[in-house]
Amino acid sequence: MILQSSQSSEMISMNNQNEMVVVDEGLLPDIMLNSSSLHHLPQTTHYNHNYNYNYNPFDDTTLSWINDDAVSSPSHLTTTALPLPPTPPPPPPPPSLLDHQQTELLLPPEQQQQEEEDSAIRLVHMLISCADSLQRGHVEHAASLIDAMQSLLRHVTTASAIGKVAAHFIGALTRRIFAPPLTDRHSGIGAAANDDGGLLYHHFYEACPYLKFAHFTANQAILEAFSGHSSVHVVDFHLAHGLQWPPLIQALALRPGGPPSLRITGIGPPSPDRRDALRETGIRLAELARSVNVRFAFRGVAAARLEDVEPWMLQVRQDEAVAINSVMQLHRLLGSDAGIEGVLGWIRRLNPKIVTVVEQEANHNQTGFLERFTEALHYYSAVFDSLEACPSEPDKSLAEMYLEREISNVVCCEGSARVERHEPLGQWKARLEKSGFKCVGLGSNALRQASMLLSLFSAEGYCVEEKDGCLTLGWHGRPLIAASAWQPLSPHPHLHWLP
Repeated sequence: MILQSSQSSEMISMNNQNEMVVVDEGLLPDIMLNSSSLHHLPQTTHYNHNYNYNYNPFDDTTLSWINDDAVSSPSHLTTTALPLPPTPPPPPPPPSLLDHQQTELLLPPEQQQQEEEDSAIRLVHMLISCADSLQRGHVEHAASLIDAMQSLLRHVTTASAIGKVAAHFIGALTRRIFAPPLTDRHSGIGAAANDDGGLLYHHFYEACPYLKFAHFTANQAILEAFSGHSSVHVVDFHLAHGLQWPPLIQALALRPGGPPSLRITGIGPPSPDRRDALRETGIRLAELARSVNVRFAFRGVAAARLEDVEPWMLQVRQDEAVAINSVMQLHRLLGSDAGIEGVLGWIRRLNPKIVTVVEQEANHNQTGFLERFTEALHYYSAVFDSLEACPSEPDKSLAEMYLEREISNVVCCEGSARVERHEPLGQWKARLEKSGFKCVGLGSNALRQASMLLSLFSAEGYCVEEKDGCLTLGWHGRPLIAASAWQPLSPHPHLHWLP
C-alpha cells in the first residue's frame, strides 16, 4: 500500500543552476529535484516508460521490466516459390554413444543418481587439477583436461547447481587457456556490476535474498544514525536503479516529529548510449518522496571507477548528517593500495554519521591462482545451490549470468582488469580500523528485519548470524555475504566541507 500525501508539505526549492560533473568520460548535469517542481522539468526528462513504477512498502523492488518489443507475425503469407524437398533425417549417432544412452536408460534411478554424483566429484577434482596445471605453467596438460571435463560434463545434468557451476568454471578456464589473461581494466570481462543497463543486477536482486538482505540491513543502520537530524544526506556508491531507497524514504516519512529533508547522491557508470540513467532514477525517487511528503533532492555523479570520484563532487554540507553506503563495491578498489586507501581517506574526512559496508564473505584476492580458484569454486557452488532452492523467478538464468560474469572475472583476469577481489569480513575489519573507523554494532532491529526477510523465501537452508556486531547471511552454515556499519573514531581535523 502506498502512503497518501498529506495536504501540506514544505518542499525544497529547485536549484536553477545546473552544474556539470565530469568524471573520466562521464558527463552528467547535477540536478536538484523536489516533488513540487517536477512539472518544470522538460518533457524529455520524464522517466523511461519501459519501466513500470510499482512501489511496495515492504519489498524494495520498485521496477518491473516491461517488454515493449513483442514481435508480431503477418497474418497472411503468400509465396510463388516451389516447395523445398523434405529434409533428410539426421544420421544415427555413433554406436558407442548410442550404446551409452541405452545403458543409461536401462539403469535404475538410484544408480543413475550415483553415477551423476560420481561424475560431479570427478569434475571438481579435474577442475582443481586444471587450475594447478595452469599455475605451474603446464598449459598443454591443462588444455587436455578441458576436453576431458567437457566429456565428463555430459554425465551431469546442467540443470543442477553443480552442473551449472562446473560449466561456468570450465568455460572460464577455457578462456584463460586459449586467450591471454586480461590485465587492462578497460578491456576486462565479467565485471558483474557493468552489465547492460543493470539488467543482470536487477534479476539477481529478484531471484534470491542476498541484495535484499544488504539493502534492508544497511537501511536500518542508516535510519538509526539519522535519528534526531533534520537534514540528512545519503551517498550511494552504486545507485543501480535506486532499488535500495524506497523503504528508507517511507521509513523517514513515518518518523515521529516529521520527516527530515533528504538528499541522495547516486554514483554510477556513464550510460553507454549517453542516456542519463542516473537522472531518470532520481526523478522516480523524487516522485516517490513527493507521494509521502518527504522533501527531497537528488544528485547524480557518473564515474567509470569509484576511485575517480572526488569528495567535492558530492557537495556535502556542514549542517547535514551524512551516510556513506557501499554494497559490494569496496572490493573493486583492492587492485592497488592507493585506490582503497584514498577512498577510505576522503570518506573519513567527510566525517559521516555512518558508513555501511556489505561485501561477499569470500577470499578471492589471493595472489596464487590455485588458491583463488579453489576458494571461488567452493563459494559459488554454495551460491548456486542456494539459488536452486529459491522460488522460481521468470528469468533466473539472467541472475545466474550475473554470477557467471563474476566467476569469469575472478578466473580470467589479472591486474587492474580483475575487479572482483572479494575479501572476508575479518580483513575488512582490520583495514577499516587501520583507516580510523570503529565498528558500530548492528542492533536487534537489523537482525529481526533480516529474519523477516528470509521468511519471504520458502527455501530452508538460509541462515542469518550475528558476530561482533556484524551480520552474515549464509547457506547451510556457510556465510556468503557480510554486513557491517562504521563511524570515524574521532572527527577528522581537516574536514572536507564545501560551501
